[in-house]
Amino acid sequence: MKLDQALKNQREKIVDQWVNYTLSTYESSSFFKKETDKFANPVGGNTREALSALFDLLAKNADPQEFVVPLEQIMRIRAIQEFAASVAVAPIHAVKHITREILAKDKEMRPLVAELYDFEFAVDLAVLAAFDLYMQCRERLYQVRIQEIKTGNYILTDSKCPSNATTMLKTNIQQSIQTVENH
Repeated sequence: MKLDQALKNQREKIVDQWVNYTLSTYESSSFFKKETDKFANPVGGNTREALSALFDLLAKNADPQEFVVPLEQIMRIRAIQEFAASVAVAPIHAVKHITREILAKDKEMRPLVAELYDFEFAVDLAVLAAFDLYMQCRERLYQVRIQEIKTGNYILTDSKCPSNATTMLKTNIQQSIQTVENH
């Protein structure tokens, strides 16, 4: 059996483990893993879709430029989370280990593990591209935030409800009056 055929035969198993590993890095991982509807679970749905597409590209030794679309789909989601860059990108690298493990478990495919060099090199290129995309997404987020502050739009999105502010102001005034009266 050739490596490309083995990767094709084991595709579902590899992608499922890769998706599960990636989704386990989120706080709500059990929901992301269980819910398969892309609209009810956009994080899980987009992750499954992107990793499936990325695996196909890696398996066929595609041009690294083709990795950008599925990687961007994942990195956009991970960039808005509170992940460090290394944690955000780490799941991309995991497919190397998952693939090795799955191929090594099968007696017929075990010799193919030695032929994974090109596949693993493609994964390394994908990891580097994912890091660049992650950093670009984070930069865009910070630029949007700066623009919100400059325009004052953050007041609409980050401030508390105006009716609550009035209640708090009244409470603070009453506390100040009591403090003055007690002294």
